[in-house]
Amino acid sequence: MEEALAVAPPRWALSAFARLRSLWQRWFLWLILAVLVSALLVTVVWLAGRHEVEQVQATLDRDTADAVSDLRIGLQRNAQSLRATQASGLDRTHWPEAAASLLREHREWIRLEWRDAALRPLEAVNTPYRMRLVADESRGADQSDVGLACAAARKLGAPAYSPSHYVPILGGGGVEVMELCVPIDAGGFLVASYSLRDTLIELVGHTLTRGQEVAFTEADGTRLVALGTSRRTGTRVFTSQQLIDLPGAALMLRVDGWRAAPDLFPNVLTALVTAISIALVSVLVLLARDTRRRLRAERDLADALAFRKAMEDSVITGLRARDLQGRITYVNPAFCEMVGFSPEELMAGSGEALEAPYWPTELAHEYQQRQARRLAGGMPPREGFESVFMRKDGTRFPVLIFEAPLINAQRVQTGWMSAFIDISEQRRIEELSRASQERLQASARLATVGEMASLLSHELTQPLAAIASYATGSLNMLGPHAKGEQAEVAMAVRRIAEQADRAGQVIRSVHDFVRRRDRTREAVAPQALIDAVLPLVRLQARKLGVSIEVVLEDRLPAAVCDRTLVEQVLLNLARNAMQAMDTPDHVGDRVLRLRVSRVVAVGGPGAEDARRWLEFSVADLGCGISEEVAGRLFTPFFTTRADGMGLGLSLCRTVVEQHGGVLMFEPNRPRGTVFRFTLPST
Repeated sequence: MEEALAVAPPRWALSAFARLRSLWQRWFLWLILAVLVSALLVTVVWLAGRHEVEQVQATLDRDTADAVSDLRIGLQRNAQSLRATQASGLDRTHWPEAAASLLREHREWIRLEWRDAALRPLEAVNTPYRMRLVADESRGADQSDVGLACAAARKLGAPAYSPSHYVPILGGGGVEVMELCVPIDAGGFLVASYSLRDTLIELVGHTLTRGQEVAFTEADGTRLVALGTSRRTGTRVFTSQQLIDLPGAALMLRVDGWRAAPDLFPNVLTALVTAISIALVSVLVLLARDTRRRLRAERDLADALAFRKAMEDSVITGLRARDLQGRITYVNPAFCEMVGFSPEELMAGSGEALEAPYWPTELAHEYQQRQARRLAGGMPPREGFESVFMRKDGTRFPVLIFEAPLINAQRVQTGWMSAFIDISEQRRIEELSRASQERLQASARLATVGEMASLLSHELTQPLAAIASYATGSLNMLGPHAKGEQAEVAMAVRRIAEQADRAGQVIRSVHDFVRRRDRTREAVAPQALIDAVLPLVRLQARKLGVSIEVVLEDRLPAAVCDRTLVEQVLLNLARNAMQAMDTPDHVGDRVLRLRVSRVVAVGGPGAEDARRWLEFSVADLGCGISEEVAGRLFTPFFTTRADGMGLGLSLCRTVVEQHGGVLMFEPNRPRGTVFRFTLPST
């Protein structure tokens, strides 16, 4: 097979290859010349176009700056004109006539007002060039825009402006208005309302609006009013903005110019001859250097090899090359770091033997078979395959392997090239994702249990109501003065009615708990909580042969809690404790101890809330809880009983935590387990 692969190509193929190589060398420099000249022409055209664009933009910036200057001068002149009306004193009889004269001279004003020091309007005159835009009843002393402008004018002692605001017009539409407030020496203010659109028309040069659009905008770019021509098709947008900083307000003057594409040919013709000359000289220089480039070929080749070596050493993917006999001929540093062996150890360990030092002992036979198939010409899958490698310290780690034939310059296969990716982190992330998926599934099961609990609570309400009704009817039939056996029957019927009522309360509490409703909490004596569950606990304790001890400290405060839910927590913990002692291998007494005491350690000794908590404990003398079970004890759906659902302790902890307490457990001495939970007290 090796002899067949090593057969030389035919002579006619070598001759054709030599002619193509000579032709390429002959026209290579001319190709460079053409590319260079083209690049120079494109560069000159681009520079000329850029220069013309910069000139157009500079002209637009200069025109915008001149327009802003004219606008500032016009606004200052208007403020001086308004202030001049008080030079000869203000008279309410003659002021309207003077104001009307000013409005005829200044079309950008739509209204002049004379207000007192409290900003109440004294006189007002509207522009004769427009229909009345502003209603007198809307221009009161509480107008915020006028208030801002006059407050700034009073503070500065000079004219001040308000931010622009929109004034709607009857019938639809509206205008953008800005208020100018001029303080009066004798007290009060003169207020002029500017129409921003008329301000652009009157105070900005008409030549600026030809062929471009002029607009007032907010500082954030919001367009207020615009004037000028719209953009034409095939034109380019040039934009210039200048800030108009007025006392009390700030506006932006934006000018959008529409210009056709710059004419480039007059600028390029003068530089074309120079560019071609530079290109020709460059080609001559290249021809002179061509001989020296051949001498530098070996040095360039060495640099290329060094560069390739640097790239191979910098990648984090492990690389390995093997010859056709399976010997390792090359490994990169990433592969050595991955397996923990040096290059010398890897290459020396793959001499005559087919086994590599990084192969796990238990998988060596499988790897040998796979390597034999590769050496026999078997192609690996293109998508790669997973395997397990062993580090020098003996630890195993998963890898993803990609293999491809190693082909030399003569198109002959000389071995195999392999790339290795350590997928340990990927496996860890997949495991975390799987655990998260399991938690999501558990949450879904909890939601299903909640729906089932709501459904059961709804369906069981009617049977329990029927039981209570039958019990009440039976008591009525027995009468209040029953004696003998009838008295015992009446007592049993009362117990049935009490337990039916209690079952209804439990179902309602579970239903409200599942639906996350706010529960009404009340102050309940600890003795009452214990007494409520003792009858049911004694029934099970009598069946299992368990004795019950109840220990309560003296003068305990009342617990603030949802009585029904806390009773269910006590009942569940007591049943679990008795079931823990009901095992075939249990030896000794079966004692269930219920204890209620004050908590003195919450918040530390002497803390204010040290006596505001009660601790309930349920202790048994069972076999205890192992460490493995303890880590998952409160996990939903985890149970050690064949008939259990695994929801009891999880729900108990949720109920206690909703009350602000904590549910914990610890080993009992000498044996068994103690469950403790805390509740707030009065």
